[in-house]
Amino acid sequence: MTAVTPTARARKVSSGTVTSKGGRAGRIGVNFAAVLGLLYLFLPIFVIVAFSFNKPSGKFNAVWEQFTFDNWMHPFADQGLVDALWLSLRISLIASLVATVLGTFMAIAAVRYRFRASGFVNFLVVLPLTTPEIVLGASLLTLFLEPHLVLANHQFALGFVTILVAHIMFCVSYVAMTVKARIRGFDWTLEDAAMDLGAPPARTFLKVTLPLILPGILAAFLLSFALSIDDFIITYFVSGPSTQTFPVQIFGQSRVATPPQINVLASMILFGSVTVMAIGSIVGARRQRRLGL
Repeated sequence: MTAVTPTARARKVSSGTVTSKGGRAGRIGVNFAAVLGLLYLFLPIFVIVAFSFNKPSGKFNAVWEQFTFDNWMHPFADQGLVDALWLSLRISLIASLVATVLGTFMAIAAVRYRFRASGFVNFLVVLPLTTPEIVLGASLLTLFLEPHLVLANHQFALGFVTILVAHIMFCVSYVAMTVKARIRGFDWTLEDAAMDLGAPPARTFLKVTLPLILPGILAAFLLSFALSIDDFIITYFVSGPSTQTFPVQIFGQSRVATPPQINVLASMILFGSVTVMAIGSIVGARRQRRLGL
C-alpha cells in the first residue's frame, strides 16, 4: 500500500476545495442565467396583465397612469373585440377538432404501417412546419381567389370558411408530429392480442389503442388550439375585409386606439390556458400515481 505524504494530502484537499468552489460558482451562474431567461420570456406577459388594470387618459393604453378595476368590471365593453374573440374561439375549436382527428389517423398510419411512399408522406407532413407563414398565406390567398385552381372553377369568398380551411391545414401537421412522437414506442402487439381474443378492429382501437395514446392526442389538440387562436399572418391573408379574428382585429384597431379591454381579454385567455394546463398536470400526476409509475 502506498503511503500518502502530507504534501500530497494538502494538494488533494486544495484541489477538492477549488473544484467545489468552481462548481458552486457555475451553479450560481447557470441559475442566474436561467432567471434572466425566464424574465425575458415572461416580462411581456406581466406587462399585458399589469396594463389590464391601467386607466389611460387617452385612446392608447401604452403609458401607466392610474390603477383601476373598472376594466375588469366591464371586460366586454368593446363589442368589436368581443365579436372578434368569439370568432377566433369558434374557428380554433372547429379547426383543432378536425385537425386532431385527421392528424391522429395520419400519425397512426405513418407509424403503424410501412408503404413505399411513407418517406414522401412524412415530407409532406413536415413541409407546412418549415414553410414561412407569409408564403403559406400568399399561396392560400392565390388558391382561394384563382378560379382555375379550385373545383368547378368557383372562386371562394374570403371569410370564415377560408380561415377555417387554412387553420386546419397547418394544424394537421402539428397534430401529426405530436401524436407520432407519442406512439413512436407503442407496443402494437397489444392490438394483435386484443384481436386474437375476438375484439373487432373498431373495439380494439377504442378500448386498447386510444386510451394509451390519449395524452398525446390531448396535447396535440391543445397545441393546435393555441396555434390557431394566436395565428395572425396566415389569417391576415385569407380573412377578407369583413371577417376579423382577434389578432387581426387588434392589429387593425391599434392604429387608432388600444383600449385596456384588449389587455383584459388577453389576460383572460392567458388565465384560461394556465388553468387548463394546471388541470392537465394534476390529472396526469394522479393517473401516474394510480398506475404506480
